[in-house]
Amino acid sequence: MGNLNLGKRTNSFMVAGLFLLSSFFMVGCGQSGHNLEIDGVDGPHLLLVDDTLRVSMTFENLHVEGGLRYVIPKYPNSYVEISPSFDTEGTLMVFKMNISDVLDMDPNMMDPQALPGGRALPGVATGTLPAVAFSLEQFNNVTVYLGPKVLGFFVPSENVGIGQGILTSRFYSSGSRVGNISLVGEDAYGENSGILLLLDMDSNVKRRLKRYIDRL
Repeated sequence: MGNLNLGKRTNSFMVAGLFLLSSFFMVGCGQSGHNLEIDGVDGPHLLLVDDTLRVSMTFENLHVEGGLRYVIPKYPNSYVEISPSFDTEGTLMVFKMNISDVLDMDPNMMDPQALPGGRALPGVATGTLPAVAFSLEQFNNVTVYLGPKVLGFFVPSENVGIGQGILTSRFYSSGSRVGNISLVGEDAYGENSGILLLLDMDSNVKRRLKRYIDRL
């Protein structure tokens, strides 16, 4: 019975987190839509848990023997975790971004970066955003972007199925548009393909998130 009750509390908390997300991110006036289906990938999925925004995705055809946690450079309370998936034979990757880290970060402290390999970021006027890049086991050039209106993640992934193109679509969570997602094909050298998620982080979203963490 104890495990059942814990499961109910956890599920209720996750549902509450999803509703909170929909109230913070209002890019598309609450319009509902379907996200791109990525072959071999479950996600990305968004969840707000306490003071942490979680972005998770499962790579069904990628296998790691053990897990790791890596502190994201310049974000002292934020990290990315990689571990074998309990639900599949694949690998789970989770970015856990501390909200205070994001709100307190000065983007001027980071160098502007384009996509790995140098192509312009889709949907970004300048083609670049302040960012930190790092490599993990089987994931080279993972990048976290933070601009005045954007929080973004680039995760390298082979065989996204679009050749050398870049396919961009609106991204939805809990019924609301929260940003854009792009499938990034390989470059002219056959490298740097992956998944790019750019979340809305404008002044209205930041203000709502600040009020939320002040109440925790």
